[in-house]
Amino acid sequence: MVKIVNLKKSFGSRVLFQDINLSLDAGKRYGLIGANGAGKTTFLKMLSGEEEITDGEVQVQTGKKVGVLSQNQFAYEDFTLIDAVLYGNKRLYDAIKEKEKLYMEEYTDEIGERLGELEMISVEEDPTYEYDVKITKILESLGFPSEQHYDLMSTITGGDKFKVLLAQVLFPKPDVLFLDEPTNNLDMQTISWLENQLQHHDGTLVVISHDRHFLNAVCTHILDVDFKKIREFTGNYDDWYIASTVLSKQMNAERDKKLKEKEELEAFVARFSANASKAKQATSRQKQLEKLDIQAIEVSSRRDPSIVFKQEKPISKEILEIRNLSKSYDGEVVLNDISLMLEKKDKIALIGPNGVGKTTLCEILMEHIKPDSGEVFWGATASISYFPQNTTDLIKGDITLYDWLRDFDRQADIGEIRNCLGSNAVQWRRAQRNR
Repeated sequence: MVKIVNLKKSFGSRVLFQDINLSLDAGKRYGLIGANGAGKTTFLKMLSGEEEITDGEVQVQTGKKVGVLSQNQFAYEDFTLIDAVLYGNKRLYDAIKEKEKLYMEEYTDEIGERLGELEMISVEEDPTYEYDVKITKILESLGFPSEQHYDLMSTITGGDKFKVLLAQVLFPKPDVLFLDEPTNNLDMQTISWLENQLQHHDGTLVVISHDRHFLNAVCTHILDVDFKKIREFTGNYDDWYIASTVLSKQMNAERDKKLKEKEELEAFVARFSANASKAKQATSRQKQLEKLDIQAIEVSSRRDPSIVFKQEKPISKEILEIRNLSKSYDGEVVLNDISLMLEKKDKIALIGPNGVGKTTLCEILMEHIKPDSGEVFWGATASISYFPQNTTDLIKGDITLYDWLRDFDRQADIGEIRNCLGSNAVQWRRAQRNR
């Protein structure tokens, strides 16, 4: 359904990838993976026509509908939920809205003729006249009761807005579907629903995700963005991991072999180039050295994470105790009489649908929000860290990153802070070059 011919993308002199030739077929579901900054989102935007192509072309089979997951959760604030989903088929949406407007006007022959044209468009896009039934079913599957379908998008949470955007792109049943991080901000129940929907997608799917469980459940093929190339593997994420590990070991062995050969040639040339009796051999080695193409074996853009948790001091058995915690917003109870004991070595996953109070509980534990009732007791030796859902306001003012990190622990080793910032700066620069 989608053919990619000699595709190239560069930003100035920096080549992101080039010479990409792929055929994305119907019935196949491709997981697009790669390191941060490798160019996954750029490639997906090039496929959908949102990003300019440096060279080559993307050919979509004539007559096939393309669906792209919108990332702007606030683009439809003045739409009702049902209209936001209907907008996924804009031709049908425009026809229906124009018909509704014309029905409110005094009838004329011109209006009658236009209504006939709009009816033909509606039949072409929705032969069964069941668009409203289909949308209702999707929204209810995503946890929106029927009485909420005519509420405005501005009245629901960010996570729920994203659910509606998913419904919007899935509703028209596009032949070619492009999804960038569709599981972000979704609860486990919705992710499971989405997996089931995509498993039954008959067309072509390309999805970006960092969730290997999701990729294993959905994908039949993997597209790996690395070495300025995009390589196709048959199978899901686990199948790719096994195959790519073998390839990586082979490439590293070949690179090590060539590096060793390079060192030996360089040593010979340096030692005997001035020796008349060895000059001919030295010249021969120099030619071999010039032909040795080590750059052909490129280094992967992937880097293993180096996060290390160091325990500053021994901790007591009881880390956290929550007693009879309750919290309400505008009369709606979010947390009701919650009691919990967290002990040493416990690892707890806080799960549940969007809006049930997971973030609220975390904010209360960090004393960012006050509960209506109940108490929170942290162990005397407990060291607490928190990574919030919204990180926009974490760093304020003109403070340097070094001083900001230092404020978390004035006793921290200066070298360790600088190493942390240095390693992240390298990753950031690489992402900027490759974006």
